[in-house]
Amino acid sequence: MSASENRPKIDEGLYSRQLYVLGYEAMQKMATAAVLVSGMKGLGVEIAKNIILAGVKSVTVHDQHDAQWSDLSSQFYLTEKDVGQNRAVVSQHHLAELNSYVPVLAYTEGLSESFLSDFQVVVLTNSPLEEQLQISDFCHANNICFVLADTKGLAGQLFCDFGEHFVVYDASEDEPVSAVIQHITQGNPGMLTVACEDEQGQGHQFEDGDWVTFKEVEGMTELNNLEPRSIHVTGNMTSASFSTCLYGQYSLEIGDTFSFSPYKSGGIITQVKKPQQPSFDSLRVSMTSPKIKTPDAGKVSRYHTLHMAFWALHLFQSKMKRLPRPRDQADAEEMVKLAQSLAVGPEPLVEHLVQTFAYGCSGDLSPISAFIGAVAAQEVLKAASGKFTPLNQWLYFDAYECLPEEDRTALLTEEDCAPHGSRYDGQIAVFGADFQERLGKQKYFVLLKSEVAAAAIKLINPSINVTAEQNQVGPDTECYYGDEFFLGLDGVATALDSLQARAYVGKQCTKYLKPLLDSGTQGTRGNVQVYVPFLTESYGYAMDQDEEEYPLCTLRYFPTTIQHTLQWARNQFEGLFRKRAETVNKFLQDPSFPETQEVEALEMLELVLDSLQKKPRSWRDCVAWARRLWEQLFSHDIQQLRHNFPPEHETISGLPFWSGLKRCPKKLDFNFSNTTHRTFLLVASHLFAQMYRLNVSESNAATSQVLLDLQLPPFQLRNGVHIFVTDQEMQRSQGTVDKMRLAELRQDLASLRRQLEEQGTLLSCLMEPIHFEKDEDSSSHLDFIIAAANLRAENYGIPPADKLQAKRIVGRIVPAIATTTAAVAGLVCLELYKLVWGHRNLSSYRSSFLWLSEPLLNRFQPQSPQPTYKYHQKIWSCWDRIEVPGVDAKGEEITLNGLFDHLQRNHSLVLQMLLYGNVIIYDRSCAEEKRKKLLSNRLTELVCHATAETVSKDCQLLVFEIVCENEEVDALLPPVHVWLHPMNRKV
Repeated sequence: MSASENRPKIDEGLYSRQLYVLGYEAMQKMATAAVLVSGMKGLGVEIAKNIILAGVKSVTVHDQHDAQWSDLSSQFYLTEKDVGQNRAVVSQHHLAELNSYVPVLAYTEGLSESFLSDFQVVVLTNSPLEEQLQISDFCHANNICFVLADTKGLAGQLFCDFGEHFVVYDASEDEPVSAVIQHITQGNPGMLTVACEDEQGQGHQFEDGDWVTFKEVEGMTELNNLEPRSIHVTGNMTSASFSTCLYGQYSLEIGDTFSFSPYKSGGIITQVKKPQQPSFDSLRVSMTSPKIKTPDAGKVSRYHTLHMAFWALHLFQSKMKRLPRPRDQADAEEMVKLAQSLAVGPEPLVEHLVQTFAYGCSGDLSPISAFIGAVAAQEVLKAASGKFTPLNQWLYFDAYECLPEEDRTALLTEEDCAPHGSRYDGQIAVFGADFQERLGKQKYFVLLKSEVAAAAIKLINPSINVTAEQNQVGPDTECYYGDEFFLGLDGVATALDSLQARAYVGKQCTKYLKPLLDSGTQGTRGNVQVYVPFLTESYGYAMDQDEEEYPLCTLRYFPTTIQHTLQWARNQFEGLFRKRAETVNKFLQDPSFPETQEVEALEMLELVLDSLQKKPRSWRDCVAWARRLWEQLFSHDIQQLRHNFPPEHETISGLPFWSGLKRCPKKLDFNFSNTTHRTFLLVASHLFAQMYRLNVSESNAATSQVLLDLQLPPFQLRNGVHIFVTDQEMQRSQGTVDKMRLAELRQDLASLRRQLEEQGTLLSCLMEPIHFEKDEDSSSHLDFIIAAANLRAENYGIPPADKLQAKRIVGRIVPAIATTTAAVAGLVCLELYKLVWGHRNLSSYRSSFLWLSEPLLNRFQPQSPQPTYKYHQKIWSCWDRIEVPGVDAKGEEITLNGLFDHLQRNHSLVLQMLLYGNVIIYDRSCAEEKRKKLLSNRLTELVCHATAETVSKDCQLLVFEIVCENEEVDALLPPVHVWLHPMNRKV
């Protein structure tokens, strides 16, 4: 049996998002790793959950202790009835349900060396120091990867020892860098120039010391057969230097090319990821000379102090047989003394930090467990797979900014933080009982998969009030999520993939002055951003950039990567099977179609006429259409392109046209026995039939006969066809239209409509638009796109895509892994603590960027709000608004004149124009009679009239934009908020 046959099979359906993060090879290695997780408090179960979802070979959970009330604060699989039962036994069956591919066992005895020998990775949590040292020594001596993790209150620690011979096969998450070669010199060193995409300064992305290989080089062919060699990056180009840098190229030194043949053209340079072999110290050695990861260089002393505090805690527990009591001054002082006795190295001990640590270390918080557990689980996956850079070797984390701000610290006493015999004891030990009561009164809106999430939340904590909302949040659902809904919230948390949805929610939070905790993940990267009214910037001023769009000319004529051909194939799918059907249906259902610009009308009418005149009647017709389409796309169009730009064509500068980022294509010859050719033909035929609502036979025999009988017209050169080289050239040429042809088309279609109406078959011609479904394998949508993209790639000599790669690119699938999600969720909840306390110091809040593959964590203070509005000498932020009562003293709604009087009397503003959204409600330059009539109308009446929409009786707030007299050029006034029911406000 071959080695490949021995490798575990990976369920692509189950692990599809994770495969984009880790890849097949890493996941196959993980599937051979047995993992032990000791300690089933909140941290241990978080680690076990993440690695089970990831798909290791097996997980054994270990604990010799029974569940306590305080465990319920962070251990989501324990319930009140489980108190007094073994934590590992109770957790085992819940964990086993997560992934049927991963056996989960419970173990409740001591950890002997013979037992430990069965595992490739051992994880210890909530373990005494002596046990940690013994097991670490054994693992280090026996090449077993060892991970130590612990959380105490608002602090956590993580340690990794993967031995002295561990191999990292792929250190980074990014795909290998690749670039098109423009030129290579003969010399020592040889200089290689790389073609640049554009003037944005993106360049080739290679780094000094990278190892690379070469392929498709013409002339200097010796490079194509070389083993990986190291390069030296000689310089980077900036936008300012673009005009002086031929074609926007960078230079690389690639070693000795003096004896090689002269370079002619072509070639691709690709980064090679070489294995690395880091070496790790054992825990015993590292305790006294720790290598601590320092995400914040200004906090080295803080991390060193936390190292001493955790060490001192072990000594305290060994001596006192318990943890320090919450807020106990004597216990805190003893902890400081123990830490002082242990102090090693040049870094000073921050005594007040040890004291703060001692005050809350008996607490157990779910967000801290989620974050440390996620990072620890990712390190386990690194140990099991050799994928990504391991932690070297200690990581310390704290979030003491979650505690009450300075003026309220005295509120926390021993009595406040004493246990109550409830599931919240672990949280009360850190924040006190008052915080728990405050938290119970808060109301938050969390955007995610609500129905499933709500059910899971109720299982974890039956006493919580949670409502599952099924509607999308957006302008179309403001009848559900309008004024009353948002005004009743204390805050919003989002976990949305759509930038448009996130922007909308951010806008609503600004409108209603609600805090927003926005988060997202992509692979091992995650981010958390905090927006607090009047304290930070709002979401609209820190919004993410749109996704990259490829130039149309690149997609149509000059692809260089498989991403280009896949996007081209997706565009073909949309144009052939969705937009065509939608356009025909619009024509059939709307006699005035199309009401568009003339250029667009011409294209659409041509499409409609062709679709209705060439309607297929049988499978034969569908196959014939697909075969002609194949010939057009992969043969005739290529021949036309090569006619316009022959292989020897030169630019006006005398340089080869087909060089650098332009690959000269070749036509293909159809071969039904070729799998890709056959797949394209059959799937295209099937989709064409589906679009026309035909029930047809699809047998290969019938298809083969159609192909034998089909007579294809030979390629006919089209003279005068202009092929655009750049998008700018294409845009300059737009605007012209053949008006005679447009009139002819409209006449032909009017005649066809009359004919169909007379026959009574107009609506029977309606077509079925086919919407791309990336996750529906039975639909064959992806099969068409992969076949089309790979045929296009063959035209241009581009390596083909496999199904997994194509699905990710075409479906714009965001890679995902449970570890990143858990880490980000933990960081979000830490910020929630601060909102519950009502923190008003900007320095208390933290936005975060996380990269678990490195691992890197950057936590930073959010930006304060910037000046957004300005009128004369007055400046406002994005959170400011001009608030106006919408009812007068008699309880009647104010008129437009009443609004004007209020603004002039209270703000010295004389209105020139009033807008509701994009609609002008009032313009002072209108006729006198009309102006007087408008001024006497109520505001809701004006809005209804201007927008042709009814203002709901539940509407509490109207938002207007205003333009005033004597405004400066850069003047911009904040919105005017008119409150129709001011007594119902909650801001």
